[in-house]
Amino acid sequence: MMIHEITEKVGKYKARKRLGRGDGSGHGKTSGRGHKGAGSRAGYKRRPYFEGGQMSFIRRMPKRGFSNARFRRPYHIVNLKTLDARLEDGAVVTPETLVEAGIIRDTDLPLKVLGEGDLTKKLQITAAKFSASAKAKIEAAGGAVTEVAKVKWTRPRATKAGAQKKEKAGNP
Repeated sequence: MMIHEITEKVGKYKARKRLGRGDGSGHGKTSGRGHKGAGSRAGYKRRPYFEGGQMSFIRRMPKRGFSNARFRRPYHIVNLKTLDARLEDGAVVTPETLVEAGIIRDTDLPLKVLGEGDLTKKLQITAAKFSASAKAKIEAAGGAVTEVAKVKWTRPRATKAGAQKKEKAGNP
């Protein structure tokens, strides 16, 4: 007898265990949960790294080095070969025009232009950052580069002169 012949007679799927249906079922009384403790109670969920109270494997491993991953600044990245293929000669390139052309998704992130590929068209490109090779290739093709860095907002610092002006204005 072969396995495919068995499944034809018995059926494709195994019936699920019906727990807590009396001792005669083999899964009565504690329903396979053991005696007492959190695991036997409803609503218990074991965390994936929990190892019964001993120091977890992740915490036993030595920590080495430093990662800058938390401090990275994300950019929309566009290569010159993409701009050359998708835009006309003499076009003014801004993040908004790239969104309209479907090259980048949105203007939430600053734009960075990289120098992969050759540029044969004269383009006026405005972006937050340019690689050195991209700048050189754009200028060599007769285009213009405008770098507009997104300025991070900071709280204006109070100066003594400013505080004195406020004091005079508040007390006539």
